[in-house]
Amino acid sequence: MKQIIYTLFTCIASIFFFSCSEDYFDVNSSVTAPTTESLEPQYRIKGAIENMFTGIIYRGSREVLGITQYGSQNVANYYSETWSSFLTTGRYFLWQNAYVYSLPNTADLIVLGEKHNSPNFTAVGKILRAYGFGTTTDQYGAIVFNETYDGESSLNLTPEFDDQKTVYQGIATMLDEAIVEINQPSEIALNEDGGDVFYSGNKEQWTRLAYALKARYLNHLSKKSAGDMAYDADAIIEACSKALQSNADNAFRSYGGGEAENDRQPFAVGGYGSSRVDYFSHFFVELLKNSLNLSTTYEDPRLKIIVPEAVNGGYQGVKTGQGPLPDNSTGGDNYSLGNGGYYTSPTSPTYMMTYSEVKYIEAEARFRKGDMAGAYTALKAGVQADFEKASVDSIDTANYIATMDDEVGATGITLSHIMIQKYITLLFDPETWVDMRRMDYSNTIYPGLERPVNVNLSIFPDSNDWIQAMMYEYNEEDRNYENMPDNTPNVRLTTPVWWNVVE
Repeated sequence: MKQIIYTLFTCIASIFFFSCSEDYFDVNSSVTAPTTESLEPQYRIKGAIENMFTGIIYRGSREVLGITQYGSQNVANYYSETWSSFLTTGRYFLWQNAYVYSLPNTADLIVLGEKHNSPNFTAVGKILRAYGFGTTTDQYGAIVFNETYDGESSLNLTPEFDDQKTVYQGIATMLDEAIVEINQPSEIALNEDGGDVFYSGNKEQWTRLAYALKARYLNHLSKKSAGDMAYDADAIIEACSKALQSNADNAFRSYGGGEAENDRQPFAVGGYGSSRVDYFSHFFVELLKNSLNLSTTYEDPRLKIIVPEAVNGGYQGVKTGQGPLPDNSTGGDNYSLGNGGYYTSPTSPTYMMTYSEVKYIEAEARFRKGDMAGAYTALKAGVQADFEKASVDSIDTANYIATMDDEVGATGITLSHIMIQKYITLLFDPETWVDMRRMDYSNTIYPGLERPVNVNLSIFPDSNDWIQAMMYEYNEEDRNYENMPDNTPNVRLTTPVWWNVVE
């Protein structure tokens, strides 16, 4: 058997995390024991935070770009854009990154917080762990939850899978516990040795992040109307009221733009090797050209900030799945590059959660309960915050908001207005795929949305067929097939996850 390698890295102080080959769980029993004996929590928190970005956010968004249609690699038959190749053979590595890089750090942080009488670290571990499990289950459905590495027990190489409802209940419990524990007296300060790269030890902001995630996961239940996990608009609105209060509370990772690939925005040139997106997509660019979906086109001022101008002038995106550009003779100079804009430059941040998203969640909840005035107020606050976050000129911002007031307002707001703004704000965020599935990939909600060119017709023959979940990785299937749900491509890729089934 191949052996997983547990590697010790140094970042400020020793920060442990797991490293792996593709056969990451094929290990000898001598290395499956917990690894927290000689560590203190302040030396783990930075790694726990940053591995959520490299292991969860980046991997969770990169492989679904052909679904969320933010960008295109401009490669013939690129697997994530045509829903084929690696995606149908389990070569999609969010699973590996979640269970080897990201989640183990959160488990250890929880244990270390308990061991050193520092429940504030335990709380942060649970908040991050809730996010990691949430993103993972949203892409796969049933996942390993109760029997995954917990920082205390030896690693279980053949764990049971838990259904998504069970996972969501566990996430809710973790967040509720974290909200209580974050403010309990602790022997070690949360930002000891500068490890808290989110909030510099501000417990109120961590509490707000926990409530923001709580609102997010409650909002995913929009198709549930019965039972103990039914959609509850009032509970969502209450969580939003206690969540992020301004852009100052945004949870993000910044980058220095240096030579090292881990010091550069992942979707920028030089970030994580070949991870960049060659071009922005046709759908995304066209949406920004009229983001209010007005009969008379009104260009979104964020277009020229987010999307680089093409060499030959103007802004044009590549159709997802199209492959080589139709004007190869010009080298693609008629199209807008997918890197170099406000969110895709080497120093651009990556966001885990923003105030804008909280306001869009609130707007959706108020819309669903019939409070149109409240929904519009929340929507407008979210747009204002996103414009400020992107450093849009104040006059352009005021004009856009005024146009919203005149053309939309409380009497004209639709779910589409909310989801379009959320889509723009969540650029390259795996959360967008959750929204698209909840909205049934509706081109009424997302004007102009179409399936990719050259889509895999052997699995998605009907024009209304869209991907519903990701396949489990091939190495998990090889090792733990007896516990895994059906991983046949025609089943896994087309079966909706639990929260996307009406009941």
